[in-house]
Amino acid sequence: MHLVDLWLTRSLSMCLLLQSFVLMILCFHSASMCPKGCLCSHSGGLNVSCSNANLKEIPRDLPPETVLLYLDSNQITSIPNEIFKDLHQLRVLNLSKNGIEFIDEHAFKGVAETLQTLDLSDNRIQSVHKNAFNNLKARARIANNPWHCDCTLQQVLRSMASNHETANNVICKTSVLDEHAGTPFLNTANDADLCNLPKKTTDYAMLVTMFGWFTMVISYVVYYVRQNQEDARRHLEYLKSLPSRQKKPDEADDISTVV
Repeated sequence: MHLVDLWLTRSLSMCLLLQSFVLMILCFHSASMCPKGCLCSHSGGLNVSCSNANLKEIPRDLPPETVLLYLDSNQITSIPNEIFKDLHQLRVLNLSKNGIEFIDEHAFKGVAETLQTLDLSDNRIQSVHKNAFNNLKARARIANNPWHCDCTLQQVLRSMASNHETANNVICKTSVLDEHAGTPFLNTANDADLCNLPKKTTDYAMLVTMFGWFTMVISYVVYYVRQNQEDARRHLEYLKSLPSRQKKPDEADDISTVV
């Protein structure tokens, strides 16, 4: 009995030691993979916090098992193509309060389906590629950016899952319609279909051009008719001014003889 107790005690100690060793390895592994300047922790998945880390670009050595990623309050200016493609478990992405101006077409490739929250507020985004947010299921925060409201932005917002909520927070810094600058995007979208404006402008230009040509043709025809009338009048006056032809005496005698 004493031997059994001793064996159980030692087995339990070994199990606890082994468990501690495994946890230590896991923690060391996570810590070793954590990007420079960032803090990594486990709470319902791997949380990577790179807030206020003076980053000028998105780290390329992010752990693949990252679930929550905080890159806010840095100096990031762009989101390159496929930068998050290996983060298949990513659910929350915070890129607010940076200096982001450019978002490449395939920036969110690989995470568009899994991402639940995307924060791009308080940046310098004026426009994005019309396919930049394709298949994005996340609730996106894109307020407080100097948006240029045009057809592309209208297409982008229509492709987003929470387009009405997102569009309601977008203020047009500039717009293809000058009168809508400084107003919410929804007001602009309700007043006019921004994707039809270029077509209408082209139609108006064609109409004006056709009217101009038509006016030129009519003017030429009127000028031509008046010019011909003037020439005909002058010719008639010239004919009238010619002396009448007098009959010769021998011609008059011939006529009398015949009678």
